[in-house]
Amino acid sequence: MAYIDLGVDEKTFPGITGPMSYRPETAKPLNELAEVLLRAPHSLPAADRELIAAYVSGRNECEFCCNSHTAFAVAQYAAADTADGASIVAQVRADLDSAPVTAKLKALLRIAGAVQQTGRAVTPELIEAARAEGATDLELHDTVLIAAAFCMFNRYVDGLGTFAPPAPEDYTPMAQRIVEQGYGIPVQR
Repeated sequence: MAYIDLGVDEKTFPGITGPMSYRPETAKPLNELAEVLLRAPHSLPAADRELIAAYVSGRNECEFCCNSHTAFAVAQYAAADTADGASIVAQVRADLDSAPVTAKLKALLRIAGAVQQTGRAVTPELIEAARAEGATDLELHDTVLIAAAFCMFNRYVDGLGTFAPPAPEDYTPMAQRIVEQGYGIPVQR
């Protein structure tokens, strides 16, 4: 049970959806930020950006955000006809060095992991390593911002003690909604 009365059934509005329903005036800009960072046209595929969100959320031990953005990444990989997205996400989370993703994405994930610790853990060496793999300034900027934003989202969800569905398949309907409609849709009570 959430630490405050969010005015909704937390099983119907799990994780961040409960607090967003409680404060729609703050939900709007948060959803707009997520839409821009994770779904807007970009040189990084949406699946890779969702993977960054899932990776940071996993490192922060935020069960809801890790599971939901894992499902969102898997759905985005499927929408892009990429091989087994679930396997890609699982391998990245288990062992980034041997994961079947590009060297550029590994370098960006290392930057995201540094941001998860503290922004000051991002070093010129990490930036240069990503640039050497072809990362653009926009990709570097957005990787840092996705990681920083997800540290905030993770703390928002966990700081209010929101409900996280236990089974991975519980996140599939949310993933389909995000793929089809995006983050900008209002949360309905």
